[in-house]
Amino acid sequence: MPFNLAEEQIAQAEKELDAKLPYEYREAMKLNNGGEASTDEDDWEFYPIKDTSDRKRLSRTCNHIINETKSCRGFGNFPENALAIASNGFGDQMVFLKEDGQYLNTVYLWLHETGEIQELAESFNAI
Repeated sequence: MPFNLAEEQIAQAEKELDAKLPYEYREAMKLNNGGEASTDEDDWEFYPIKDTSDRKRLSRTCNHIINETKSCRGFGNFPENALAIASNGFGDQMVFLKEDGQYLNTVYLWLHETGEIQELAESFNAI
């Protein structure tokens, strides 16, 4: 069950990422840090943003966006400027791409078998 998320926790993640997250994504995570979505292609489970405000929240966010992105880099073809925000459970990832110290609004699909990137939605709210 997703928790709400304080602005300070988002700011800490942005500091660790050295980049600003898209506004729509930030606002959605404040209400439900994690959660699920369905697209025409798949069902997705969003990774939470790490929440260190108490032990229960820290435990529930251990699979946070930074850890999951590091894990994806192990595939070898994960883009260096990508941030994993959701998984379909089969290895494919929903990602944001970073440019000039900011993650772009566009949401992409990264296919783990080929390393191909495809546009999924023009913004987080369009998913």
